[in-house]
Amino acid sequence: MLKKIDFGKNNREIVIPGVRIAEADFPAPFRSGLEYSSPARGTWNIVHTGMLIPEAHEIYVCAAGCIRGVVLTAAEMGASDRFSTVAVRENNLLDGDMEDLVVDGVTDIINKLPARPPAVLVHTSCVHHFTGVDLDMIYSKLRERFPDIDFADCYMNPIMRKSGLTPDQLMRSRLYMLLKRRPADRSAVAIVGSDLPTREDSDLKKLLAGAALKTREITSCKTYEEYQQMAESTVFISNYPDAVPGADMLAERLEAVHFHLPFSFDPDEIDEGLKQLSQILAANCEPAKAADSYYLAELESVVDSIISEGRSACTEAFEETLSLIGDTPIAIDYTYCPRPLSLARMLLDKGFNVSRVYLDSIPARDKPDFDYLQQNYPDLMLRPTVHAAMRFAHAAADCTQNHCRPQMLAIGQKAAYFENTENFVNIVEGGGMNGYEAITGTLGLMRDAFLHKKPVRDLIQIKGLGCEVCIR
Repeated sequence: MLKKIDFGKNNREIVIPGVRIAEADFPAPFRSGLEYSSPARGTWNIVHTGMLIPEAHEIYVCAAGCIRGVVLTAAEMGASDRFSTVAVRENNLLDGDMEDLVVDGVTDIINKLPARPPAVLVHTSCVHHFTGVDLDMIYSKLRERFPDIDFADCYMNPIMRKSGLTPDQLMRSRLYMLLKRRPADRSAVAIVGSDLPTREDSDLKKLLAGAALKTREITSCKTYEEYQQMAESTVFISNYPDAVPGADMLAERLEAVHFHLPFSFDPDEIDEGLKQLSQILAANCEPAKAADSYYLAELESVVDSIISEGRSACTEAFEETLSLIGDTPIAIDYTYCPRPLSLARMLLDKGFNVSRVYLDSIPARDKPDFDYLQQNYPDLMLRPTVHAAMRFAHAAADCTQNHCRPQMLAIGQKAAYFENTENFVNIVEGGGMNGYEAITGTLGLMRDAFLHKKPVRDLIQIKGLGCEVCIR
């Protein structure tokens, strides 16, 4: 039965869903149902991610209503020349010619392109699964017609959200399925699975530079050949959690090593990850300058230096940030980074006033942080982002703006929108940070957000924050 959702008593009292973490269920603190999508659009979608493969062309095959969103994404990012669509109509369902529609539609598009792309990403949709379309046959015919093109099977399929690999995990795996085996280069490693470039001052980049290894990353590839050179790497390193399944598949297919360096705000976890990675590099790589029997010792020295400098920098950053921000209420949302509870735990332990975390589910990797926060900070509020009643959250915050509402500092676009605050950190997916640099970088961004207001409406409606790396 449909239930009317309104502003409550006298249209003034607005009830926003939320739960104290002490009373929250793991891994789903909120019941799944009718969903709301806020106007915060900075996170990437499958169009942005697919565009990371240089010179590749994306083709979406789905109903006209579904195509609208992805068409707008391609147009907004200035990549319409690398994007095409095939519309599925009612007669295609009734006539049973779905396979022919995909094959002939993709063929027609390729033949009309001004230049033959080296790779084509074909995105089928939920309607193809509902009707039992033979996708294997489709790709077999396409590869037979165009042997000079690499085809990747991609999916725009909302029915895949609740089981198996999520659409995000699946899309990240498709980024690397076109890599072909090459002779291994033991002086090369590749960072895989992140939409945004890894920052040069990140702990990971510092370690790889100290290891004298060539580092390859899809975000820096300008040609399809440069992209294919990633296959020469002997070690693939992922940092973003949703990249793990695809990186495992890639390493197994190319007979290489995959190491996941966890994104974390826990110094002990950061230290352990860096130490394990140094051992992996010593066992599987040789530096470009020369193989050296003291290589592991050199890497251990580099790691010790990163840890020492990182911990010292964090101590100073915590003191500076806390003295500036004080007990200002802080709201965090999951779009800022893949470990929002780890961030909340760190800030609370350091004396910051984290009052709310916006998320819809809690991954298994975050169970230790969830348990810790339940035990030590039971009043921390969890709030959903897609619950239908969240459409009133922005207005609810606006209603309290003139009633002595304290300044709210938001970390993430969704938190900024729901809290209706212009003091916010405008970063998605960790912003390319990792390790101690993610801690000091976050604290620096918090200080800037506290001191300088931003035009929320203008910023959060821009799709795919940082997707400029796709345009080449």
